[in-house]
Amino acid sequence: MSHGEIKMSDTTDYKVPALNAGEIFRNELVIKKSRFITSVGHTAGSEASEAFLAKIRQEFSDARHNCYAFNAGKGNETAFVGCSDDGEPKGTAGRPMLNVLVHSGIGEITVVVTRYFGGILLGTGGLVRAYQDSIKEALTQLPVKDAENLEELSFTVEPAGMHVVEQLVRKHGGRVTERSFSASSCNFRIVVSAKNSSALKHDLELLHR
Repeated sequence: MSHGEIKMSDTTDYKVPALNAGEIFRNELVIKKSRFITSVGHTAGSEASEAFLAKIRQEFSDARHNCYAFNAGKGNETAFVGCSDDGEPKGTAGRPMLNVLVHSGIGEITVVVTRYFGGILLGTGGLVRAYQDSIKEALTQLPVKDAENLEELSFTVEPAGMHVVEQLVRKHGGRVTERSFSASSCNFRIVVSAKNSSALKHDLELLHR
């Protein structure tokens, strides 16, 4: 059912938003009559980032721009990052926001800046500053905490066994942070608390037999 070794690495030593599941930290700036509403969520993994983005887009569905940046992994790393200008001129929103986010040292975070146009054009330089200032001010006020004492596992399974892996991860309180597929396998990246990692690893190893 499965093949490949279980690889483990430590994922501690960075900050994450001190927010409960579903909780949103929010901040707002008004710049030349345009409203920039910043929404921040604690999103451990790409799936959690996507869910948070969908939630904010639905809440502000009448806004022309819901620009975003996220780091779904460790702080100060760029393995699981992404951003979007969402209709703003290229390079004026998503990338400047992501630059601030990556250098903040905060991981497992998604930030959406919603803009309601106030009738005064800001120009490309003004937009860059507005989106950067929005995220900087939000991160300055955002409550943070140390990341949990987590360990990361990499595991490969044949497609028929992927649901078994997902059940085992849930059983041990872990999270799937990434899935990738090939013609013959499904590759998982998983995070789990250090106290549960041995038990999860044992159960995954049983799938090799």
